[in-house]
Amino acid sequence: MDKLAKRESEVDTVEKLFTKMKNDFGEISEEKRKIEQLQKIEQGGRTCNKYVQEFKKVVRGSGYMERPLIEEFKRGLNRTIRRKLAKAEEPLTTIGEWKERAVRLDKNQRQSRAEKRMLGRNTACPGGNVQPRGGYGRGSYRGRGRQIMWRAGNNSGGYWGPSMPS
Repeated sequence: MDKLAKRESEVDTVEKLFTKMKNDFGEISEEKRKIEQLQKIEQGGRTCNKYVQEFKKVVRGSGYMERPLIEEFKRGLNRTIRRKLAKAEEPLTTIGEWKERAVRLDKNQRQSRAEKRMLGRNTACPGGNVQPRGGYGRGSYRGRGRQIMWRAGNNSGGYWGPSMPS
C-alpha cells in the first residue's frame, strides 16, 4: 500500500509486467487456448464441411476425448441440423458418426433449398412440364396438363388464356 501512495511500482516496463503476470497467474497453455477456441467455434452460415475442417484443426492438442468432443461439436452446429441429428432413428455414438451425418444432412438441406429456389421461379404443371413463369416476351406459352395456355402481351404482365393469338 505504501508503494501505491508513493506511486512506486514493482515493474517499470511492459515486458516486466507480463513476466510478473505470468509468474503470478501462470501462462496460458496451448491446451487451454485450444479449449477456448473449441468452445467458441460455430458453423454459422458456412457449410458443415468447412465447420468440420476447422473443428478438426482446433481439436488437435485440446485434450478432449470422445464424449466432451461430441458435445462441443453439437453445440457448434446450426440448430436445425443439431435437432435433426438428435432425432435420428439410430443414435450417433462417435464423433466420426456425428461429423459424417452432419455433413451429409447439411449437403442435403442446401441442395433442397437450392432446388426450391429454382422451382420457386418456375411453375410446375400437372403434366410434368416445367415452363418459366412470365415467359420470354410476346407470345410465350406454357403447358397446363393437356391444354396449352398462351400468354398475350409482354413480360410485364398479360393474359394467360387457352387460345393462341392469331
